[in-house]
Order: sequence, then C-alpha cells, then structure tokens
Amino acid sequence: MNPVTNGVPGLERVGQGKVRELYRIDAEHLLMVASDRISAFDVVLPELIPGKGEVLTGMSMFWFQRSAGLVLNHLAGVDVAAAVPGAGPELCARAMVVRRLQPLPVEAIVRGYLAGSGWGDYQRTGAVCGMPLPAGLRQAERLPEPLYTPSTKAGQGAHDENIDYGRTETLLGSGLAARVRELSLRIYSELSACARACGIIIADTKLEFGTDEAGTLYLIDELLTPDSSRFWPVEAYQPGSSPPSFDKQYVRDFLESCGWDKTSPPPPLPAEVIRGTAQRYLEAQRRLQGVAAG
Repeated sequence: MNPVTNGVPGLERVGQGKVRELYRIDAEHLLMVASDRISAFDVVLPELIPGKGEVLTGMSMFWFQRSAGLVLNHLAGVDVAAAVPGAGPELCARAMVVRRLQPLPVEAIVRGYLAGSGWGDYQRTGAVCGMPLPAGLRQAERLPEPLYTPSTKAGQGAHDENIDYGRTETLLGSGLAARVRELSLRIYSELSACARACGIIIADTKLEFGTDEAGTLYLIDELLTPDSSRFWPVEAYQPGSSPPSFDKQYVRDFLESCGWDKTSPPPPLPAEVIRGTAQRYLEAQRRLQGVAAG
C-alpha cells in the first residue's frame, strides 16, 4: 500500500515532487510524506518500489539527528500521530512534520569519488564540472579531496543543470553561497566517515537547504538516502570499475541497457528489478542502523 497515492485525509496537499508530497498542517508546519515512487534521469517511473518511502524517511530522520550539531534542520520535533489525527502506522513511518521554509534554488552536490556523470566528465575533459583533477585517475577512485559541484533545481520532467560556484553566488549572494558550500563539505566529510564504519562508502550525495523569514539556514528535504546518494559496500569496493551499490544505480543500469533516450515514457521495470531495488535500499538501512547502536 502507498498511503500518499490518494492524499492524506483532512490535509491540503500544497506540493508534490518526484518522490515526496507536502501537506499543510498549519501556517508554520508541513507534513512531508515519502512515497514509494522512484525517479531516474529526472523522470518519474510508473512502478513503485515497495517500502521505499519508509526507508527514505527512516534514514533521513537518523541522519538529521546525527547532524544536529553541525546545522539546523527542518524537523519540527512533533510526532506525526500528534499532528495528524487518525494517522496510521504506515503514514507515520514515511512522514515527517517539518518547518515551513523557503527552499534555496540550488542543490548542493558533494562528490568524494569519481563516479557517475563525474567520471564521464573526467574522461572527456580531465575535470569534473570544470574543476581540473590529476591525470590518471580510475573509475570510482577516491578524489584527492571532496568536490562541491552545485546544480540548479529542476522541476518534474526537467533535468538538473550543473552550475559553477560563481552562479551560486549570483543566485544566493556571496555570504550564503559560501555558507552552503562550507556546510555541505563538512556534512559530507563527517557523516560519510560514520557510514564507512558501518560498511558503506558514500561516493557522492545531494543536499538541500532552505531559510526561514529571518534568513536562518536549515538543512531540508532528505539526507544521505539511497535516493540522494551513491552507496557502495566497503567490502566490494575496487577502483577501476563501477562498484555494486545500495542505491538506485541498479535501476539506472537497467534503463541504460534498454537504450532508453531518457525522456518519457520510460521502459517498464521488470519484477526482478523492483525486488532488487527494494532489497538494496533495505540493506543500506540495515547496515546504517549499526551507526545508531555504536
């Protein structure tokens, strides 16, 4: 069952993204619900991944708590059951009560390893998003230091676009742009070390920020999930090839093998790809629960 398919009774839906939906609780608070939808190459696929919304919410809550000493986040400290009368266990497991904030028009991407579009960029140009790197790096190699490579935020069906740091200064102002970059690199460095201790390499990740009316900066949306990050098992990591993963790379690999042109409609996902994706997300969550116990 996917509780957000027909909305949340009694609440007005005020926003819908590729995966998440937003419902108005009051003037200051929203209910953010993670569905079982999955997107690839900025296209929402018609199939659902069972249990995915619960994994995304559980992992985000864990990391928001873990990073609370680094940056404020949008969690309001209110239980879903207390804010939404009649909310059942399925909704509570995939929802968060969050502050109503203004999202920044920039996605903060941090890359610690040479993978995905960054690897393709490096092969063509010797750089990633215009930032030169040493010659001779291999696929999946750890970078000399993490790179901050922001992008614009695309709407549903559109593609994100990499932008240089100067463009973020234009969009955000120099002070806020510097703060977002600094925080993004620090969050990645500290939390990826925690994940590695649990057997997961976070190769790269996407962070999102927002501000309140006073201009205070908050971390929002999701944090270090298999949807927003590239997760590799430590024991299978080997530079020079694409490692197995606990994220939606499994779905991307299938779609690439079909020769899809990355526009709607996408090819249907076979049952084994749906099952395999759900299993990978659950394995990522299982491994990271070891951090909480440590």
